[in-house]
Amino acid sequence: MTTSQAEGSGLPGTALGPIMTRPPVTVPPDMSLADAAELMLDAGVGSLLVVDRAGDLVGIVTDSDFAARRVGLPFSTLHRPQVLGEWLGEEGVERVYREARRRTVGDVMSGRIYSVSVDESVERVLHVMLDCDIKHVPVVEDGKPVGMVARHDLLKMLMRNLPGGDGGTTGKGA
Repeated sequence: MTTSQAEGSGLPGTALGPIMTRPPVTVPPDMSLADAAELMLDAGVGSLLVVDRAGDLVGIVTDSDFAARRVGLPFSTLHRPQVLGEWLGEEGVERVYREARRRTVGDVMSGRIYSVSVDESVERVLHVMLDCDIKHVPVVEDGKPVGMVARHDLLKMLMRNLPGGDGGTTGKGA
């Protein structure tokens, strides 16, 4: 394989261009959670990048933020369920999801962003995902999001590079 073939293959150690999703789906922090969830479903993405008015990356919201998870109670060994950052009480998850119309992306976004620059390699993205235990890595240039690499993109890269791979379109149906 020549250098130019490797650069377009999306193999580890090569550029991100062939595998990242461009442009990334971005939203303002004041968007409602209900609208954000609808956008994620319509766009078929598992995350939204939150940008300020200048277009700078300020946070990320992922499909995991909409799911229930067990969170440790402060100063305790107990764990309680939480959805959209709220503890679940007797009212249950229905109340939390009803309130999603009044809450914003900025209320639940993660402000701790693990990103890579546009000139990083696929291998670097793999390390960030593993080291930070995340599934979506924003690709930035000058603080502005230009792409996204998700675990799904890595699976597509794997399928393209397997012998006889066609980008993951084989094996559909049963």
